[in-house]
Amino acid sequence: MNQDLQRYNCQIALPGFGEEAQQLLQQARVLVVGAGGLGCPAAQYLASTGIGTLGIADFDQVSVSNLHRQVLYTPADEGENKAEVACTRLQAQNPGIKLVPHTTKITSDNVMDVISNYDIVLDGTDNFETRYLLNDACVLAGKPLVYGAIYQFEGQVAVWNVSNGKGLNSPNYRDLFPEVDATQIPNCTEGGVVPTLAGIIGCMQANEVIKYITKTGELLAGKVLIFDAQSMQSRIFKIGPVTKTHIRRLKTTITIPTINADELKKRTLFDDTIELIDVRTIQEREAYDIGGTHIPLDEIEEYLAYFTSPNTKVLYCSSGKRSDEAVKLILKMIPDADIFSLEGGLEEYKVG
Repeated sequence: MNQDLQRYNCQIALPGFGEEAQQLLQQARVLVVGAGGLGCPAAQYLASTGIGTLGIADFDQVSVSNLHRQVLYTPADEGENKAEVACTRLQAQNPGIKLVPHTTKITSDNVMDVISNYDIVLDGTDNFETRYLLNDACVLAGKPLVYGAIYQFEGQVAVWNVSNGKGLNSPNYRDLFPEVDATQIPNCTEGGVVPTLAGIIGCMQANEVIKYITKTGELLAGKVLIFDAQSMQSRIFKIGPVTKTHIRRLKTTITIPTINADELKKRTLFDDTIELIDVRTIQEREAYDIGGTHIPLDEIEEYLAYFTSPNTKVLYCSSGKRSDEAVKLILKMIPDADIFSLEGGLEEYKVG
């Protein structure tokens, strides 16, 4: 315990904290889903604080475009799995804790098993499907979920599904956003994000986890904190004391057919039945494109008949996220459509 006292002395010395709170941290099991802009700083501070077991879930690989905001990685890590690299770095930072990498994509098939081993989940994801999935799974499992989101200069933080000890829980994500049309909302790759914002919001999320485990401070349960990095001002909105949305089952995760840049380049050399569809804005297309038909994402539904033809369609955008959403939308309407999303989008296509 002498080593622990020396390592964690500054936080143990906090008023109302002490060795008891430190022991609660050492006994805690925390899962960080998404080792990206939010997950990296959150996991780094949770590890340094002495969380006993820290799980990192991410099936994605490190790319150069991640490095400006995902601070656990270096250029040498390009192509490596994020969860494994993050766990290696964090283990070196704090050898006294247990790091658990989860390298399989979180879906409706495995999410309940993955979160069952943890006390609290931190959402560091960057897509709405996984965000809703985590929310619903945590509600069904009775686990709190720490939410964070960033876009351009603004961030949000909240804590969902916290028990009040009387059989009721605080609001969950669906109480605030019952349903979101992801095709209408740009992500960080397209809209941009100031890198420091990822660190600020990720640290706020880690702070909420620490407060929850140590039973100190006032949680952002039933509230959403909005932070503006340009004005350095924050506001807290109350959204109600208890949940109003009742979740009874998980929605099945849709598997999106994808094709990587190398495979696409090889196939287009000898297969003239492949058609490219650019789902970006006209401004993006004018700046750079790799050919094909231009159908912006928000107009996809108007061109559904186009996707019933026998030719293989490959949809692309800058990062792959909008083309994923477009493919998902088309498959809902035309389940047997022969379509793919370009994995990693033009970022990966240019590199390849």
